[in-house]
Amino acid sequence: MRHDKLDRELQLMLLMTENRNYTVEELCSRIGVSQRSLYYYIDFFRDSGFVVEKSGTGYRLNRNSTFFKKLFDAVNFTEDEIILIRRLLDCADDKSIVVRGLKNKLDKFYDFDILGNVTTKEYIAHNVSVLYEAIKYKQLAIIKGYSSPHSKTKSDRTVEPFMFMNNNNEVRCFELSSGENKTFKVARMEDVVLVDLSWENESKHKEMYTDIFMFSSEHRERIVLRMGRLAYNLLTEEYPSAIRYITQGENESSWIFDSYVCNYAGIGRFVIGLADDIDILEGEGLKNYIREKVNNIKNKIDL
Repeated sequence: MRHDKLDRELQLMLLMTENRNYTVEELCSRIGVSQRSLYYYIDFFRDSGFVVEKSGTGYRLNRNSTFFKKLFDAVNFTEDEIILIRRLLDCADDKSIVVRGLKNKLDKFYDFDILGNVTTKEYIAHNVSVLYEAIKYKQLAIIKGYSSPHSKTKSDRTVEPFMFMNNNNEVRCFELSSGENKTFKVARMEDVVLVDLSWENESKHKEMYTDIFMFSSEHRERIVLRMGRLAYNLLTEEYPSAIRYITQGENESSWIFDSYVCNYAGIGRFVIGLADDIDILEGEGLKNYIREKVNNIKNKIDL
C-alpha cells in the first residue's frame, strides 16, 4: 500500500539525516527493502531536490537541502514567539484539553529553563508588541527608563522605531533628540509607550545590518566563496547561522557560501586561515582587504 511505502521513505529520510553514514546494506536492513528499492528511494530524493552525499560506501542526506531549510523556516519559532505563545496559553483555560496538549508539546520541544522564566520576560514581550505596532503604523514611541551602559544613566527616549534586529532582541530607531539612528536593546527598556503621532523623519532612517560574524554596519557587501570540506565544516561549526547561506557546489566536496558582510575582519580571518580551501568568487573589497593583510604579514616576517 502507498502509506507503507511512504512510511519507509520517511524512515529512510530520518536515517540518512543522522550524524553517520549508513551503507546500502545497513539501510536496506533497517527499513526492510531490497537494494533495488533503496536506490529507487535515493533517486527519488535527488529528483525532489535533496542533496544526497556519498562517502565511501555510505550515504546520507545533506541537511542544507532546500526541503529541510523550508521545513525549518516554516516550523521554527523565535524565543520571543515561544514566550508569547506560552504566555497566552497560561492565560487560557487550563481545563481545556487542547490548551494542556499545546503546553505539553511546548515543554517537550523547548527547554524553558534555558529560555528563562516566562513571567520575568513578560515585560519584554510587551515591549516588543508595542514597538511592533509603532513600526507597523509608522508612529512615534517613548522608550521609558532605557539603561545606557555608556552614560551609566536611565532616561526616556522618544523615537521612530523602524526595524527589529537580532531575533527581536534589538530595535533600530531614529532618535528625535539627537537626530541619529541608534540601536536599542529591548531588555534594557523598562517600558514602551505608543505615541499617537506619525513619523516625520522616514527619509533619515538608516538600517543597521548584522552579519553572521556579529559585525554590524549601515553598509554591507555581497561575498561569494567556494569552500572545500574543511572550510565548510569549520564555518558551520563556528557559525551555525551560516548554513542558510550555503548551497552544494559542483561536486560532493564543494560548497558555495553566498551572503553579505558588514566588516571584512570576520570573513577575512576565516579566509586567510583557510586560504588553501577557499576561493573568493565575488567581493572585490574582500580581495583588497586580503591582499593588504597578506602584505602586512609578509612585511612582519621579513623584518
